[in-house]
Amino acid sequence: MTDTLLCLSIMIVVGFIGSALAHRVRFPAVTGYLIAGLILGLTGLISKETLSHFDILADLALGFIAFSIGSEFKLDFLKKVGTAPLVITVFEAFGAVVVLDILLITIGVPIPVALLLGAIGAATAPAATLMVVRQYKADGPVTRMLLPVVAMDDAAALIAFSVSAAIAQMIASDHGVSIGPMLLHPLLEVGGSLALGSVVGVLAALFLRRFKTDGDRLGLAFAVVMGGVGLSALLGLSSLLVCMMTGAVFANMSRQSVKLFKVTDAVTPPLFLMFFVLSGAELDVTVLKSIGLIGIVYIVARVFGKVIGSYLGARIARVEPVIRNYLGLMLVPQAGVAIGLSLVALRILPEYGATIRAVILCATLVYELTGPLITKAALIKAGEISGDKPSLPKTEKQSADSVVSTAKAKEEPAPLVESTAGEKEELTPSSPSQSKSDGSE
Repeated sequence: MTDTLLCLSIMIVVGFIGSALAHRVRFPAVTGYLIAGLILGLTGLISKETLSHFDILADLALGFIAFSIGSEFKLDFLKKVGTAPLVITVFEAFGAVVVLDILLITIGVPIPVALLLGAIGAATAPAATLMVVRQYKADGPVTRMLLPVVAMDDAAALIAFSVSAAIAQMIASDHGVSIGPMLLHPLLEVGGSLALGSVVGVLAALFLRRFKTDGDRLGLAFAVVMGGVGLSALLGLSSLLVCMMTGAVFANMSRQSVKLFKVTDAVTPPLFLMFFVLSGAELDVTVLKSIGLIGIVYIVARVFGKVIGSYLGARIARVEPVIRNYLGLMLVPQAGVAIGLSLVALRILPEYGATIRAVILCATLVYELTGPLITKAALIKAGEISGDKPSLPKTEKQSADSVVSTAKAKEEPAPLVESTAGEKEELTPSSPSQSKSDGSE
């Protein structure tokens, strides 16, 4: 127990140092966490055996990320934004999935691995993009469309991953694969997960009526997320979908849900920090030399799929040409949710897990470093920022991994998580200038 607590303390301190250094060079905090974790793993200060004991930490972080993502799916918000963001989200998310699946299989990647990487490619981490939007006071049709699209993006990724994971498991199994079970199993898993999440969400809303203090609300939040994760494991369902649906039902049924999400946003940053540091520390650097082609194809094909998908979706939705031309370029960053899904992939396909994890972590670093630069260039081309003189950003209260959820709130801890769950609080406002301060892919 003493060793475990000491290791957790070390991870938090290392994460803070990494975050501070990242912000000095204007990189997202999640980049600092990952690099700090990678260095921590290479030093051997915490052994690989010890790191393997922190699975419960990852499960809890992923549960809160999904719970927060679901919380942004309020019916009044969906009615307000209309169908255009939904259409674009479906096309850009699944555009990335299809392009990645086809190209990865073409270069010889095993089909189960290609399916999982393709599904993970759908996820987007908006924190870095939104940072640029705020910094340069960007405003216009592209910026206004970006907010709801990013808000719904990670939910599409979770659904795509759940379906792909079920199919990948069947293909990778030793048993023969037939079309019937291959189609039925994913439907049962997704349907069962959504049903269980709905039940848990209803119960949570009923219990919240009796809780009047922040302490009680926080306890309920942990009970709900832990219960959702535990029940999904017991029943063989997707914990991500269960927690996401729980958050969605809960947010729509309870008027006091905002108070609960506010208190969880205040205490989850350290949890997300440790999760990302742990992700970096667990990276097996020995597999990096073997993922060269796969990594390059993933990085390039995902961007291509996002750009083409958003373009097609925008044409179908009949939005302004400027949105068709530039929105996809602003969906490049990837972090929290993708990293979390790579951990799930590690458990689903242990024999390929290290490769999948390495590809996603390396891609995350590339996307987080280049994403803000691409976003700025796209906004200039779109005419939504007028120059290179940024406004002085207000102190960022970035909390950790989406409409998808207190977007940054989960992407970066007080600067925290890009990932996802935090990627959404700032996504719900109608204009970037109205978005909540930092704190999410």
